Amino acid sequence: MDPQTTDPGATETDDAVGTRLRVVIADDDTLLRAGLAILLQRSGFEVVGEAGDAVNIVPLIRDKSPDLVVLDIRMPPTNTTEGLDAARQIRLECPDVGILVLSAHVEVEHAMELLESGHKVGYLLKSRVGDVADFIDSLNRIARGGSVVDPELVKELLSDRRRQDPLAVLSAREREVLALMAEGRSNAGIGRQLWVTEGTIEKHVSSILTKLNLPETDNDHRRVCAVIAFLESPQAIRESRAKNAATSSPASHR
Repeated sequence: MDPQTTDPGATETDDAVGTRLRVVIADDDTLLRAGLAILLQRSGFEVVGEAGDAVNIVPLIRDKSPDLVVLDIRMPPTNTTEGLDAARQIRLECPDVGILVLSAHVEVEHAMELLESGHKVGYLLKSRVGDVADFIDSLNRIARGGSVVDPELVKELLSDRRRQDPLAVLSAREREVLALMAEGRSNAGIGRQLWVTEGTIEKHVSSILTKLNLPETDNDHRRVCAVIAFLESPQAIRESRAKNAATSSPASHR
């Protein structure tokens, strides 16, 4: 982190009445906290308080009434979720205070809980502080009521959704076959729809049941279970909505 790499100037951090944005910094890393304070002061912010543990964050916010608070998720005394707990309390007591969480790691569950409020909130990795211009821009966006999400968190969220979607293991053709199964078509009917042999469809169906981990049992109908998985899939819901929108559009009736 190099505080001298940019100096956006006070005009970038002024609020509507021309006063500098007031910031509280909370992090148990003394060097990081001091570096952030220097960076923010040189970038036009007013650092009105600092805390090295979670115990003093909320009282400091009550006392200083800042515009923004920058804090870590993991802080003493247990270095688990104290920062997140403090952020939750700040949002409850002082909803107008912007909150930026800096974390050393991508923690999806904690980040999603924080971002649920949807306004004046952000989650960034500490490594992003090295890009001073982007970091200052993020703080200003949060102060203006926006939200900021680290690109690495976005990638992790997308990856997590793919892992949770059972259809992610299927090929495009297998998803197509499963969609037709959900419409109640037989293997022969699916084959006619896709212009392939019934034997080819049987192979696709067998692969679908294997990939969806649906072993043959006396109690469950594997084909029905596969269709249920399809109907509950977020991806299937999106595809169904897109299909319905296409068939109901004026162009589709011409």
